[in-house]
Amino acid sequence: MSQKQQTISTQATLEGVGLHTGETAHLRFLPAEANAGIRFRRVDLPAAEEIPAQLDQVVSTDRGTSLGKGEARMHTVEHLLAAVVARQIDNMIIEVDGPEVPILDGSFKPFYDALEAVELQAQSEPVRFIELAGPVSAKGPAGASYVAVPDETFRVSATIEFNHPLINRQFASFALNDGHFAQEVAPARTFGFMHEAEALYKRGLVKGVSLTNAIVLNDTGLEHGELRFQDEFVRHKIGDVLGDFALIGRRVHAHVIADRPSHAGNLELARAVAAAGARSASQPIVDINRIMKYLPHRYPMLLVDRIIEYEAGKRIVGIKNVTINEPFFQGHYPGHPVMPGVLIVEAMAQVGGLLMMDAVENIQDKVVYFMSLDNVKWRRPVTPGDQLRFELEILQLRKHVCKMKGEGFVDGQLVCEAEMMARIVDR
Repeated sequence: MSQKQQTISTQATLEGVGLHTGETAHLRFLPAEANAGIRFRRVDLPAAEEIPAQLDQVVSTDRGTSLGKGEARMHTVEHLLAAVVARQIDNMIIEVDGPEVPILDGSFKPFYDALEAVELQAQSEPVRFIELAGPVSAKGPAGASYVAVPDETFRVSATIEFNHPLINRQFASFALNDGHFAQEVAPARTFGFMHEAEALYKRGLVKGVSLTNAIVLNDTGLEHGELRFQDEFVRHKIGDVLGDFALIGRRVHAHVIADRPSHAGNLELARAVAAAGARSASQPIVDINRIMKYLPHRYPMLLVDRIIEYEAGKRIVGIKNVTINEPFFQGHYPGHPVMPGVLIVEAMAQVGGLLMMDAVENIQDKVVYFMSLDNVKWRRPVTPGDQLRFELEILQLRKHVCKMKGEGFVDGQLVCEAEMMARIVDR
């Protein structure tokens, strides 16, 4: 039996001050439906859209990971998201009344403790995993390097190096979703240097920093207090990797080996892992020959190459390989080939049509007509060499009328989304 997705059974709350904005923020954690993922809701901006915790919503990695959608922003999300992943929560709404997640004591522990105090609730949908088929590598700024290799769990090994007597070169390695996170990584706090403080403050950062919510280092040692671990610095960096990887939106089985990790580098590897996971999951369960038995479309309008995931009456995942040989590239546009947005939606609709055909008998005598499209958005262009991955789920099914939600991705990044209504009719 497949492992089921989880959400929280009841709400939980936290409050504190943002590390960079210095503004007080109140958090409220709420249950969410299956496949909703983790979403931030700015309650102080009632007209703003929810911000999904996804890679394509990252707007900044300057001294923390920040997300945005429209005009709404959510800064410094990595500590909270690390705790969410460690608790294996797949779906949750996080309401915040300000632009930044509070820093609390500078570690991951207050978030983990708040979520650990809430009972988890299993949901009807299976967990979505990424399993690597082979090594994946990436580069980060300042000579940072990463590799992720297949593993049965999620482990991070990291090396950091700073010219400071309390840090120098440190290495640590932990499996983060088998209970070690709570004891070995969660208490590790963020850290900074006194000689950087003035410059950061002039840039509008670290307005909420204090000696109680961060490790502050002077030239020779600690400005205040004691370390919780001798290698607390590298442990915190390992927790940051987990928080940034949360933006993949799936549970990951891999061993990440990071040299000089940073938020920008973490996210580069996360994108590469997401893309590799999509490729390794792309073995067809329905190939083009079977697709042509179900869909009436033919060249040049058959825009589905294979189906790689399928749950009858629930969801489907299909692939469209985009090549320079597509006939529409001759006129759209010469010298700058871009796949027309309407054909991206058409390809998505064809994948959705295959999901519907299982709902009726005598499918050879039926055809799917689409009745309406709503909330259609194109996020970025699709060009030759891209592989489109369409994920569709049924929102409502009544007799032969179906409402679906679809999303299209290239290398793990959202390129198109839409809601569509379709009807099955006789040919």
